Amino acid sequence: IRTTGFEVALPREGSQNMISTMNKRRPDLGGEKSMADLSVAPVVPVQALETRGLTKKVTSPEGELTIVDDVNLRVGAGDSFAIVGASGAGKSTLLALLAGLDAPSAGEIWLDGIAMSNLDEDGRAALRAKRVGFVFQSFHLIASLTALENVMLPLELAGHERPAAAAAAALEDMGLAARQRHYPRQLSGGERQRVAIARAFVTRPAVLFADEPTGNLDTATGAQIADLLFELNAARGTTLVLVTHDRLLAERCASQREMAGGRLK
Repeated sequence: IRTTGFEVALPREGSQNMISTMNKRRPDLGGEKSMADLSVAPVVPVQALETRGLTKKVTSPEGELTIVDDVNLRVGAGDSFAIVGASGAGKSTLLALLAGLDAPSAGEIWLDGIAMSNLDEDGRAALRAKRVGFVFQSFHLIASLTALENVMLPLELAGHERPAAAAAAALEDMGLAARQRHYPRQLSGGERQRVAIARAFVTRPAVLFADEPTGNLDTATGAQIADLLFELNAARGTTLVLVTHDRLLAERCASQREMAGGRLK
């Protein structure tokens, strides 16, 4: 996707003003799918995320490979947590397991108190729709949809009564009120990532997973996006789980662990 060649710059006070605005605006997410079918799952209070013996193995021409190896972790509700490590360490695979995008070969995961081992694929999808947000390095915006339509998408899937109004408010909070009708190719990298953040937070998730959220941005824009993520983490109480190569970004989290050879140190 090509950008229009201009850079986005948030005003110095801009991100904090966005947070103040968002705290005043709490749209009702009425019409979301019921989670009653998940009520029988064991509850682990306080922890937003917990894993025990989490393992992921895959087969290859060379034999069986262990991508994630016996990972045990706990992340408290509202905390910020970073997973750091070199490429190929298993970080993105671990993130996919934690978010229920992939199923483990062994071990258990609790997400916001729900035991994912009790859920089938549809159950995991329902859990993600209600309690999880994602921000990716490559933005993962749908090229054929406008910024507004990209942010509306999770609201429509959740059965929100006024998705257009809620999405417009989220984009305004991100300083993108004038860019709602633009397509991703017409936006700068920083603007696309702010659209992705608006989409991730518009359903007010319990946990936000961010996979290299500043990796495709220049230093100044990346710093602004990082500031916004941590301010949202603090203002909303949303648990923030980051995968990053950036040690400085990781050090801003309340806790961090290094991954190497599929294991967390």
